Amino acid sequence: MANLRANSIVGVGSTNAGVVFDGVTKIKTQNYFYLQTGNTENRFPNFAGVDASSARGVFAGGYAATNIIDYITISSTGNASDFGDLIGASANAGAVASPVRGVFAGGYLATVVTNAIQYITISSTGNTLDFGDLTSTRNNTAGCSSSTRGIFAGGAPNINTIEYITIFSSGNSIDFGDLVVVRSNAGGCSSPTRGIFGGGDTSPPSNSFTNSIDYVTIATTANALDFGDLSAPKDPAACSNSIRGLFAGGRAPTAINVIEYITIASTGNVTDFGDLSGIRRFLEGTSSSIRGVFGGGYTTSPVSTTVNIIEYVTILTTGNAVDFGDLTLARFSLSACSNGHGGLG
Repeated sequence: MANLRANSIVGVGSTNAGVVFDGVTKIKTQNYFYLQTGNTENRFPNFAGVDASSARGVFAGGYAATNIIDYITISSTGNASDFGDLIGASANAGAVASPVRGVFAGGYLATVVTNAIQYITISSTGNTLDFGDLTSTRNNTAGCSSSTRGIFAGGAPNINTIEYITIFSSGNSIDFGDLVVVRSNAGGCSSPTRGIFGGGDTSPPSNSFTNSIDYVTIATTANALDFGDLSAPKDPAACSNSIRGLFAGGRAPTAINVIEYITIASTGNVTDFGDLSGIRRFLEGTSSSIRGVFGGGYTTSPVSTTVNIIEYVTILTTGNAVDFGDLTLARFSLSACSNGHGGLG
């Protein structure tokens, strides 16, 4: 039988207060005590992203090799502000996000390809923290996510591997399945149910592109399935709300300004949306439930120039991109995520 001993009875908040349970303890009550079951991911159902009026977009790393992280409020316009720093100068990392965390995986860390995964708390500012590791070193992996699970697909050296993490925990990635087409530098976006990967380089660095679009069901594990095709083989930036996925710019094989879209819940080929303000490759996209935002990149006309351009579109309409503001530093091959994107509902 258990012995219940009260060490002292003192006022609330005293550091001397305490109760000691000694031996086997039983609880006798008309109610009952229920221990939660299941794994961590299943115990946390999907929860909505931050409202479009306050959703924050984050742009991280890029070339010229930098560790800078910038942020914007997607519903406004204006220049980006400093957020903090990556663990080192980094480019070509994949990015995913929940309503709370942004996660960056792989890429070039200085001049070395890494498998490191690092994260930030999007609503605050500050430097990244260690999350875990990918199953192998890679760069140019594509990312998409729901509110609980982040998925990283493909990458260079040339692979078709898909793996996932549980965003609100930390740890190494786990095998998910394989892409239909081996590729790196695809554009990744999502609804709360589906992850989408469009285009990419099938033989880096030879610039042999695909127009293939694959999809997965985020909550499962399985190989990707064919969704449809982009208008041309290329490596676009991507973003989405819960209904539409957008693909913008990229190389086909030279830089282009085309924006096109899909309806994520269906399958089929893309439809024309509009144009970026200029031709750009190696840009990156992020979004709220209303706006898609594209930042940075590299233009080849009239001369090769790295840009700090940020521009936006309204996702559920069609039309050309409109100026938003500037990044704190001109760069390309950066990473982007938000706490209000389409995978969060």
